Amino acid sequence: MDKIWLQRYPAGVPAEINPDAHPSLVGLFEETVRRYQDQPAFINMGEVLTYRGLEEQSRAFAAYLQQGLKLRKGERIALMMPNLLQYPIALFGALRAGLVVVNVNPLYTPRELEHQLKDSGATAIVIVSNFANTLEKVVYNTDVKHVILTRMGDQLGLARGTLVNFVVKYIKKLIPKYDLPGAISLRRALAQGRRMQYVKPRIHNDDLAFLQYTGGTTGLPKGAMLTHRNVQANVEQSVTFYLPALRDGQELVVTALPLYHIFALTVNCLAFMRLGAANLLITNPRDIPGLVKELRKYRPSCITGVNTLFNALLNNEDFRELDFSELRLVVGGGMSVQHAVAERWESLTKTRLIEGYGLTECSPLVCSNPYDLLKHTGGIGLPVASTEVRLVDDAGEEVTGEEQAGELQVRGPQVMQGYWQRPEATSEVLTADGWLKTGDIVMWQAGMLRIVDRKKDMILVSGFNVYPNEIEDVVAMHPQVLEVAAIGIPSDLTGEQVKIFVVRKEGTLNEAALRAHCRKHLTAYKVPKLIEFRTELPKSNVGKILRRVLRDEALQHIQAESAE
Repeated sequence: MDKIWLQRYPAGVPAEINPDAHPSLVGLFEETVRRYQDQPAFINMGEVLTYRGLEEQSRAFAAYLQQGLKLRKGERIALMMPNLLQYPIALFGALRAGLVVVNVNPLYTPRELEHQLKDSGATAIVIVSNFANTLEKVVYNTDVKHVILTRMGDQLGLARGTLVNFVVKYIKKLIPKYDLPGAISLRRALAQGRRMQYVKPRIHNDDLAFLQYTGGTTGLPKGAMLTHRNVQANVEQSVTFYLPALRDGQELVVTALPLYHIFALTVNCLAFMRLGAANLLITNPRDIPGLVKELRKYRPSCITGVNTLFNALLNNEDFRELDFSELRLVVGGGMSVQHAVAERWESLTKTRLIEGYGLTECSPLVCSNPYDLLKHTGGIGLPVASTEVRLVDDAGEEVTGEEQAGELQVRGPQVMQGYWQRPEATSEVLTADGWLKTGDIVMWQAGMLRIVDRKKDMILVSGFNVYPNEIEDVVAMHPQVLEVAAIGIPSDLTGEQVKIFVVRKEGTLNEAALRAHCRKHLTAYKVPKLIEFRTELPKSNVGKILRRVLRDEALQHIQAESAE
């Protein structure tokens, strides 16, 4: 590791980690349970699951998978549910049984679900009944033989659970009719598992732990093969980088990001578990008023999220009235944290919003800003421990100069083994000597890494590179802008031109005023030529604004106009 990086590391942060500190993630889980058994592990809708309770229930589930369903080590099991107590029970039960976990977005369409189940070869699935109708439409086209159903309130105790299940089914009518003969309830599976013997399999760090599917921004989603060692390494990297800011066994982290997403899975579920922290699970993070009520009730010490979540909270009046005295660590990832959002967050909460960077193929964390920086830098910080990075230009030459952009490539123990059953796709992103090509354009600036943009999102205006992140940061500075996305669309004069999509706050913001604002902060060729106001922007399941959807819509509109 470069000594220059070490000079900028916070005091007490090591340059290297041991990716084999435990023989597997199961070993890590068992040690955590021994240390913190009577402390809260997960909290959801007022119900608390201790580490002891998690151990007992996950053991019962592992026994049921082994003895009841006869699943063998290495078989794939899909988990399709939002943030509920059932998720960690199923997750650790599956890992303890030696299975490979395939996380599935509950909002998938039948087509998307069918692809992921068929591609992974999953033979079992744990799914919330709200989404069983989707599974019914495709299950017979897949290898799934065992369906385990759970309801939203099934882990909330008799009184609260009955009420939640009644409201979900009969008041909100969130459970479409379905027919899945042979399915078993998770409650029944756990009851049977408690009477069965759990036999701990031989699980090694080189065994697969997850098939974590990419977002599918280009082509069909691919399963990143993450071993126990990959994920355990990233857990250690996350913990050591932020450890001086945290207290062992005392933290309460808000988990609004879904646990089936790699960010929350590694950082919230596993890294904070490693510290004996409690995870406050938010089942519906889009319900900002409900989320704020939970924050008021528990006064958390840590929050992870994406830019859109932080922005939404800042625009909630009740959030601005909360007591933030317990807040110690706030980490943003998944998309760039806009400078205007970070400044407003720090001004309100008196806590820095630390930006990190990662990708599914790296389990995910690659870089982060040090926790002790005095203010938001707009960059992605430094590589975490035991991680090498390099910047490579289009000619394949390494870029070393300050403020010279190149594609970021990463090598370290957290880098995936490849894409599941996709050798050609794997060879496109992984070099023979272990470097992963991220597709992100990055530069060194003031001793820190700064992400410029995705390669495919870069806009070329009259031969000049224009990066959407920069445009969005400037537009977001305007006090009447709630959200913004920038794309490039074809232009006969300049090759491409900048178009922005804007969601206004309450007010009368118009194109002229917004364009005048941009001219104050941007060179002429970067100023958006086209501005479209919308009531909302398309987002991924974790709240990341989907530029590709906007780009596709714009191109379709242009083609339709040309055909007339």
